[in-house]
Amino acid sequence: MRGQGQKTRGVKRISISLPPDLQKELDRMIHEKGYTNRSLALADMIRDHLVEHKQHLPDTVIAGSITLVYDHHSHAVTDLLLDLQHKYRHLIICTMHVHLDKDNCLEILAVHGKAGEVKMLADRLISEKGVKHGKLTITSTGRDLPA
Repeated sequence: MRGQGQKTRGVKRISISLPPDLQKELDRMIHEKGYTNRSLALADMIRDHLVEHKQHLPDTVIAGSITLVYDHHSHAVTDLLLDLQHKYRHLIICTMHVHLDKDNCLEILAVHGKAGEVKMLADRLISEKGVKHGKLTITSTGRDLPA
């Protein structure tokens, strides 16, 4: 299937076989997410898996975010965050700090750099005493990802 306005030049056709129940669930998801056709949805799923795969290659340049929820009263976390943001300014593009309540803060760090370095930084921050929850979310820089 082709969406309206989708170019056919440079596009390779493939054929896949799916069990009926899987195909039915795929079509339901495609409809719920608002895709105009299966090809667009499958291309997005493939791109997502390519990004997931590449993040495991330590020299791949990635973009993403490190999200932390931590105890506002833990000065060690605040001091470490500031120290690491200065030390790793080549990886940290920007930060956002939000006071969730009188005890908890949310810190979001936008990151860009080699996957191995970004993961090391995220692990260091997430494992710090006083951090209640942390997560590294990785995406592509878009440069090496086909449209």
